[in-house]
Amino acid sequence: MRRFWAALALSLALAAPAALAAVQVTDDRGVTVTLERTPRRIVSLLPSLTESVCELGACGRLVGVDRYSNHPAAVRALPQVGGGIDPSIEAVVALRPDVVLMSTASRGVQRLEALGLKVVALEPRTSADVQRVMAALGRLLEVPDAQRVWRAIEAGVAAAARSLPAGAGRNRVYFEVSRGPYAAGTSSFIGEMLQRLGVQNIVGPELGPFPRVNPEFVVRADPDVILIGERNAQGLAQRPGWAGLRALREGRVCVFDEAQSDVLVRPGPRMAEAAQLLARCIAAKGRP
Repeated sequence: MRRFWAALALSLALAAPAALAAVQVTDDRGVTVTLERTPRRIVSLLPSLTESVCELGACGRLVGVDRYSNHPAAVRALPQVGGGIDPSIEAVVALRPDVVLMSTASRGVQRLEALGLKVVALEPRTSADVQRVMAALGRLLEVPDAQRVWRAIEAGVAAAARSLPAGAGRNRVYFEVSRGPYAAGTSSFIGEMLQRLGVQNIVGPELGPFPRVNPEFVVRADPDVILIGERNAQGLAQRPGWAGLRALREGRVCVFDEAQSDVLVRPGPRMAEAAQLLARCIAAKGRP
């Protein structure tokens, strides 16, 4: 019996450090955040981060999200705590999260930290960022081989590129992200995806990842194909000079519904699906 208790005590002593092992991750502010244990209660204030957490198998740890997080369907039943940029601090605190995931641009970071909450700020803007963020979330959630998600994204994007006809590369495209209008530049994750698909983006890298462009810029560039969400697509021909664009004259405009637009503008695990949407558009609407 004495041996039994001695063995049990040794077993508990060996297990204790693992149970109490701290979790540490450095976020996109360069801040190293340390948690006493793997987070069990998570608030996510950025849709791409919400989707990534779920893709890593930790959807059940989410206790609250921002108003725009709507995928997968399970997160729609969670409490919403405002926008990612301007969350309700009181609502977030009331959920007693172990960690809050949010954008580096959010105005709530410092206020939440001042109230004693752990905040990990992550901002995926490019494909490399998505891979890095996935790795950081994997460390935070202690998910082995989190990079499997990135490998699946890469395989899906490559398959979408292979599906396009040989002449697709001659097409010059304009992708409008939101009203303004704001466009997807070459250096954005959307621009990088268009490059992977072999088409030419009229918005060059010198303008930045998501620049606000003058409608006249698009007129001068005269793209072969326009890619735009249905929320922004009404009245295109009424924009100054746009009635003469070849894309409008020849019906080479891809209009994405709200659900498709969500897929396209979120740098996360559904990027392979986004590549397939873009490839189908280019194959159907692009010049042969």
